[in-house]
Amino acid sequence: MAAGNEWLHGYLEAILDVGSKTSKKQEGKHRITRFDDKQKKGKLFCPTKYFVEEVVYSFDESDLYKTWTKVIATRNTRDRNNRLENMCWRIWHLARKKKQIAWDDEQKLTNRRLEREQGRSDASDDLSEGSEGEKEQGDTNISESIKDTPIINSDTQIWPDDEKSRSLYIVLISIHGLVRGENMELGRDSDTGGQVKYVVELARALANTKRVHRVDLLTRQISSSEVDSSYGEPVEMLSCPSDGTGNCGAYIIRIPCGPRDKYVPKESLWPYIPEFVDGAFNHIVNMARALGEEVAGGNPIWPYVIHGHYADAGEVAAHLSGALNVPMVLTGHSLGRNKFEQLLKQGRLSKEDINATYNIIRRIGAEELGLDAAEMVVTSTRQEIDEQWGLYDGFDLKLERKLRVRRQRGVSCLGRSMPRMVVIPPGMDFSNVTIQDPMESDGDLKSLIGPDRVRAQNNRNIPPIWNEIMRFLTNPHKPMILALSRPDPKKNVTTLLKAFGECQALRELANLVLILGNRDDIEEMSTNSSSVLITVLKLLDKYDLYGQVAYPKHHKQSEVHQIYCLAAKTKGVFINPALVEPFGLTLIEAAAYGLPVVATKNGGPVDILKALHNGLLIDPHDHKAIADALLKLVADKNLWMECRKNSLKNIHRFSWTEHCKNYLSHIEHCCNRHPTIRHESVPIPEEPMSDSLKDVENLSLRFSIEGELKFNGELDSAMRQKELIEAITKRMVSSHNNDSAGYYPGRRQGLFVIATDCYNNNGEYTESLQSTIKNVMKTGSALGLGSIGYVFLTGSSLRETMEALKCCQVSIEEFDALVCNSGSELYYPWRDTAGDTDYESHIEYRWPGENVRSMVTRLAKLEGGNEDDITEHVGIWSSRCCSYNVKSTAKED
Repeated sequence: MAAGNEWLHGYLEAILDVGSKTSKKQEGKHRITRFDDKQKKGKLFCPTKYFVEEVVYSFDESDLYKTWTKVIATRNTRDRNNRLENMCWRIWHLARKKKQIAWDDEQKLTNRRLEREQGRSDASDDLSEGSEGEKEQGDTNISESIKDTPIINSDTQIWPDDEKSRSLYIVLISIHGLVRGENMELGRDSDTGGQVKYVVELARALANTKRVHRVDLLTRQISSSEVDSSYGEPVEMLSCPSDGTGNCGAYIIRIPCGPRDKYVPKESLWPYIPEFVDGAFNHIVNMARALGEEVAGGNPIWPYVIHGHYADAGEVAAHLSGALNVPMVLTGHSLGRNKFEQLLKQGRLSKEDINATYNIIRRIGAEELGLDAAEMVVTSTRQEIDEQWGLYDGFDLKLERKLRVRRQRGVSCLGRSMPRMVVIPPGMDFSNVTIQDPMESDGDLKSLIGPDRVRAQNNRNIPPIWNEIMRFLTNPHKPMILALSRPDPKKNVTTLLKAFGECQALRELANLVLILGNRDDIEEMSTNSSSVLITVLKLLDKYDLYGQVAYPKHHKQSEVHQIYCLAAKTKGVFINPALVEPFGLTLIEAAAYGLPVVATKNGGPVDILKALHNGLLIDPHDHKAIADALLKLVADKNLWMECRKNSLKNIHRFSWTEHCKNYLSHIEHCCNRHPTIRHESVPIPEEPMSDSLKDVENLSLRFSIEGELKFNGELDSAMRQKELIEAITKRMVSSHNNDSAGYYPGRRQGLFVIATDCYNNNGEYTESLQSTIKNVMKTGSALGLGSIGYVFLTGSSLRETMEALKCCQVSIEEFDALVCNSGSELYYPWRDTAGDTDYESHIEYRWPGENVRSMVTRLAKLEGGNEDDITEHVGIWSSRCCSYNVKSTAKED
């Protein structure tokens, strides 16, 4: 036999070896040792022998003879080896198909429907099961490495499906990257990845949820020749309003900020955040008024929630939440502290280099700000809470639970507050997913890899991306190991390629397909992306993987599902080897098409595999472990089929419908604080006092916490509440009888804020106060700006301020507003010196009054001083302004 026919020689030896063993079996009962059992015994895996074992136990001699005839028909020695290998692979596929042929089609479809219904039922059960911190007991029949992970859920009720009060306005913010609704350029750069797809699909799903009126997704407007012109359009409709429902749908709103003609990466966007905040604020205010005129009789419809995605949008949301007095929600997606630690562990960059490259310190500061301002933080997994958010100063898991319990019991938190962490896995749209049994409809795949392959490439029914992938592969019959990500170092594609190149058994058993975004010229890509792709090409050459690895340059977003289908048809496996994966949306997509998965053990995949039971977890730094996991799934057809069945059975736990219901249910329990400012006089209908104050306890009007404690040693909470109700009633009567109720200053072209307190040693105002006010007003008039407004800011109480202005012979009506008691109170002279209730609510939010009161008294006392060294100044004391009289007890040296 010729020297070039080693594969053929091994094939014959395998037949003889297996044949000798089968003669020793009793009554023709044969058993094939499982692949993983052989591995445990330390035997070398031989792909040739494995194929022959399948052939011997599945086909008779006539089938082998026909195959052998085709092999001998080839003349060229090199051609003969490739042809023989392809034929064996075809026989193996036929064997697997023959063993599955008994599966009846009708019964299969019926069972699938039942399994999907059961999956939806299981999802509802899981989402209502237990609370934070409770452990979920589950099966681990696929891999012992998948540990039981608690599913964090709240005691909230699922969002109702009724049509009542359908007027919610929701604002989502995602600044960086290229955001558009159709033909998303995912993978174009490190900023345009899974987050872009997530926020777009979330906006669409929320807009289709009952009781949601409008959803706005705010992002940056980019009018640059470097990108498509669609990214410069100020408004893009994501979903059309539903007929007859009265809702507005979902829209992408692009806010100008930074250089208009330049695409700016997220690391360089920080200086332009204030400009984005201003633009977003104007849009939200105008939209709230427009929606109010449309459906609320003129009353503005303020956002139900402002949701920031990533650190930059989190900082924007924090500012908007404070300015508009609207609850804020934060989703980190990827966290700076965690990335900082991972980069330091790699040892390639110093702290200074990391900060210079990623602006990581600025990013961490924004995350801390967002964490402090947020009412709720949405995470994808339990691990994200414990191992990533736990690194931040603004969050402590145990303390957050204690504070939540104290709030539920009505006990003071002493000024401490933390956002609530909730786990809500991202959803997926299953409407376009079509699942076929891998044993059915193989005609299109056979046409690509059969003798008429050239003709099939011109067949319009064959997806072009299939042809693009197949042209790289010498033997496209093999199962496909699919990796789909952008070319980013943290996606760890190079370790995957090393694992494939160093495992000969895996190379003979499978092909590797790398979908690494889109590229025209590697040299024109970013530094990180180009370095990853250059390393990939070097590893391909080092291990001589030509014909075994596909790495197409281009693919469309609409073709991604076709790539998953191709992998499933070849009985392939999907892998996500990222160093850290916050969630792993591609794992959900792969599971929807019935693909078993191999995934990193760091991050979201732990929870996903715990729910789906459809694959194996690996250490992303261990290339041998990666190869072993892939080899096990590809070689063990029973394990592969079990993972596939589990994927299709459990995938409906991850749907956008369930995601939105849980999302809105959690937000409903956030602090209900929304602005009510009207810039025009709108008649306020009378309402029963019982209705207007039915939530009085939620407005921080309970001054006693437990028992019969007294406030300031005078009145208990019941008496103060009674006095407050009487005061509000009098104020309502006064406002209705006020002749000037219809007046308001209108929009000013300029505004002067006079912040001054001019006292003498006796605490009395001096003449300099009058001259200061007069000079500022004279300057404002001299500028000739037209309508000029003045605001007076002082540390005195309203009574003291009015007396001071009277003494200075300055009319109080000359001011648009008075800010008194060191910024804690805001009054409008043009509204009968009425206080601003929205401003009061804004200051009251998270105001640690009790803690400040006790802390100031304790810290202000001198060591060894008397109890009366510091006393409360009751005359100007208010709930948000603490005033003290301090005696001088300094010792003379």
